[in-house]
Amino acid sequence: MNLSVVIPNYNGEDILRKNLPKVISSVEDAEIIVVDDASVDGSLEVLVNFGKKIRVIKNEKNLGFSSTVNRAIKEAKGEIVILLNSDVIPEKGFLPPLLSHFDDEKVFAVGCMDKSVENGKIILRGRGIGSWKKGFLMHSRGEVNRMDTLWVSGGSGAFRKSIWDKLGGFSHLYDPFYWEDIDLSYRALKSGYKIVFEPKSIVIHEHEKGAIKSTYSNFKVKTIAYRNQFIFVWKNATDLDLLFSHLLWLLYHFVKAFIGMDMAFFRGFFSVIVLLPEIIKYKLKDKKFFVKKDKEVVNYLIK
Repeated sequence: MNLSVVIPNYNGEDILRKNLPKVISSVEDAEIIVVDDASVDGSLEVLVNFGKKIRVIKNEKNLGFSSTVNRAIKEAKGEIVILLNSDVIPEKGFLPPLLSHFDDEKVFAVGCMDKSVENGKIILRGRGIGSWKKGFLMHSRGEVNRMDTLWVSGGSGAFRKSIWDKLGGFSHLYDPFYWEDIDLSYRALKSGYKIVFEPKSIVIHEHEKGAIKSTYSNFKVKTIAYRNQFIFVWKNATDLDLLFSHLLWLLYHFVKAFIGMDMAFFRGFFSVIVLLPEIIKYKLKDKKFFVKKDKEVVNYLIK
């Protein structure tokens, strides 16, 4: 099968220089696209040195993760697209177990095992679980001894391009980052497709060297996370009891945020209000593909 590897980059000059040669050696026969999201460091100069080994797409202005990835996948030639963050290094032999699942035409995406470097320790990640609690989808790391998962990470996973195109890819509503991969995976599951976690496909993920931590303040990151959590519910939930529960729990969350002086919560909420017409538009469009209820998507997952 034809493969494309898409690597979004923003101000990743040093990690591109370090990691890109390892990616190239791991996927020798694949098309490799690095899409630069208007970096202001020396990223483009670094990329030029790789010559014809990679294809470079340049954003004229900073678009955010979802829009940047969507642009590259639109131009990708492979029937399977592997998304790798610039701070991700594939281990030797990661590709065959990842691709083996695509023999099943209902498989949309397969996630890698992340050896996540966090505070000097290695945490095994890549499988996600979640449940609806207090009006929101609460997601967390799942144990890595199972292959079912609630989402495939946009930083280390493989996706079937035909289904990606059908579902519309990542939603730009989540720009600049967070929740876009959970949203797409959730929509795929509600649409009757399969997603898989493959523990034998291993990558090293040096999160702390990525663009988010080096570019955005903690308050800004928290505000965006709150905003996107609201977007996810308003855009994807269709079970009436879940929507009713969300409305009932809003008062609780507002009071809790007020007592805790959590200004990021309020800023996140009010920033999403202006997006409501567009959220409704996408909700109506996505709903046409749904064949499962919300509870069916999350109830089969266990720790």
